[in-house]
Amino acid sequence: MKGIDNNIEFVTLNLMQSKPMKNSSLIVLVGFIFTFYAAQAQDYAFKVMANKGTNEVKSGDSWQAIKPGSSLKSGDELKVSENAYIGLIHATGKPMELRQAGSYKVADLAAKLTGGSSVLNKYTDFILSSNAEGKKNKLSATGAVHRGLEDIKVFLPENLYSDVFNSYAIINWESSKSGGPYVVTFKNMFDDELAKIETPETTARIDLSAPEFANESAILVEVKSKSDGNSKSEQHLIKKMNNAQQEKIKKDLAEIGGELAEATALNKFIMAGFYEEKKLFIDAITAYEEAIKMAPDVPSYKEAYEEFLLRNKLKLPKQ
Repeated sequence: MKGIDNNIEFVTLNLMQSKPMKNSSLIVLVGFIFTFYAAQAQDYAFKVMANKGTNEVKSGDSWQAIKPGSSLKSGDELKVSENAYIGLIHATGKPMELRQAGSYKVADLAAKLTGGSSVLNKYTDFILSSNAEGKKNKLSATGAVHRGLEDIKVFLPENLYSDVFNSYAIINWESSKSGGPYVVTFKNMFDDELAKIETPETTARIDLSAPEFANESAILVEVKSKSDGNSKSEQHLIKKMNNAQQEKIKKDLAEIGGELAEATALNKFIMAGFYEEKKLFIDAITAYEEAIKMAPDVPSYKEAYEEFLLRNKLKLPKQ
């Protein structure tokens, strides 16, 4: 990078000392030079966020298997297998999904993209580094807190991180003893019952904008086994963000929202990273769940979700 910075300084200085030109032309030319050298400085074109199938990349003369976290250079070539999937993020912050089998030149893929928000890379790098660290050191999960002796473990954070940005949330749990059906009860802070859901699944979706929750800023959640009233979870808090908190998150979202407007599994996955970085774990859970629903056959999203739950002590590691 030092050599490139020196080149930019040298070229810019020579331009300014050479034959006079209009200010507007000089600005455009200098901008082009900075863009050119920035592109040269970038040592990758794409990073692999997710992968399914026996996909390969050719870098130089050899083919290698593609893995999440891999970097693809402009001169590389991809080979996508049948019924495969690759989720990519460009160096400029532009996401791309590949599902069609065939061979692709990385430079050609990059040429199809326009725009992009480099801010997005902050969150994709956060996802990749967090997952890589979790896989390398499974001890990151051993600090999981046992909230008590509850038979049903709800995957929700401690009260300090119970804020929710969105108007809905997905709640999941697992039971060590009893099976379904389950009864999910929602109460206000005065212990008045607001709503109750019965489900045979270990998941439930709550619409925080529904009439029964509209006037509540904090909601308590508890899960019980219908067949065994003694088998239950602890109460967990879901707290709506106030207006000031909402506006701050909206401002941050505005920097990347345009790139993630399309409802794709990859975009939901990136949004999960955004929410986790902001300590909005409940919103991150919902984004992970939506990513998996959109691409249920892509193991990368399920594996990343599991790592997320463990490293944030939302789920106990298997003994």
